[in-house]
Amino acid sequence: MAETKTTQENPLANIFINVLIPVLVLSYLSKDPAVQEHLGKVAKPWHLGPMKSLILALVLPLGYGIWFFLKTRKGNFFSAIGLISVLLTGGLTLYLWNKDGTVKPGAGMLYGLKEASIPLVLGIAIILSARTPNSLLRTFLYNDTIFDLPKIEKCIEENSLQAGYQSLLFKSTCLFATSFLISAIINLGLSWFLFRSFDHTASDALEVYNGIVAKITGWSFAVVMIPVVGFMFFTLQRLVAGLKKLTGLTDEEIMLPR
Repeated sequence: MAETKTTQENPLANIFINVLIPVLVLSYLSKDPAVQEHLGKVAKPWHLGPMKSLILALVLPLGYGIWFFLKTRKGNFFSAIGLISVLLTGGLTLYLWNKDGTVKPGAGMLYGLKEASIPLVLGIAIILSARTPNSLLRTFLYNDTIFDLPKIEKCIEENSLQAGYQSLLFKSTCLFATSFLISAIINLGLSWFLFRSFDHTASDALEVYNGIVAKITGWSFAVVMIPVVGFMFFTLQRLVAGLKKLTGLTDEEIMLPR
C-alpha cells in the first residue's frame, strides 16, 4: 500500500501540466512574426511561430513523462495524452497554415474534430481500463488518497461481495466516462459555433484562426471542465452510496479524513 501512495499522482495537476499548459502555449505563442509584419502589425517577442511553439509545447509533457518514468519506471498516461494533444494541435496548425497568411479550407471542422478527439479517447480509455489492474477510475477517483481501500476491500472479501463490488466499480466507471463523452460533444459544438463565420481566404485568416483557437481554449475551461468536475462529484457520491449499501460501512469508515 505504501508503494501505491508514492506513485499516486494528482490527476488534475497531471492534466494541467501535460495538456492545458501546452495547449495554451500553442494558442498564444504560435503567431508567426512574418505574417504579423505582412499584416502591418508589430511582432511581439512571444510570437514564436507554429513550429517553435509546437516544440516548446512538447517540452512539458515529454519532460514530465521522462521524469515520471525515471521516478517510477512506469509510463505516464497523461503525458501520452498531452503529447498526442500537442502534436494534433500543432500539426493541424502547420498543415492548415499557408505562407500568405490564409489557411486551408475546412479549418473549423478539422479543429472541432481535433478538440472532440481528446476527451473522446479519454472516455473510451476509462471504460476499456475498467477490467484492468490500472483502472483509470482508480487514478481519478477511487484511490487511497480519498478512500480507505484496505478497510473496504477487507469487508468485501470477508463477506464474499466481489461480484457486487466489481459491478459497482464498472457502473461508476461508465458514469464517469460519460462526462468525457459529453465534453467531446461540447467541444465539437463550441468549435463549430466559433468557426461558423470564419473566412479561410482572408489575408489575416491565420491570425483570426489563432484568435479563435485561443477563445476555444478559454471557453473550454468553463463549458468543458464544469461538466467534467460536476460528473466527478456525482460519480463520487454514487460510488460512496453504493459502497455503503454493499458493505454496511459508514461515510467515516469509507472515506479517509480530510
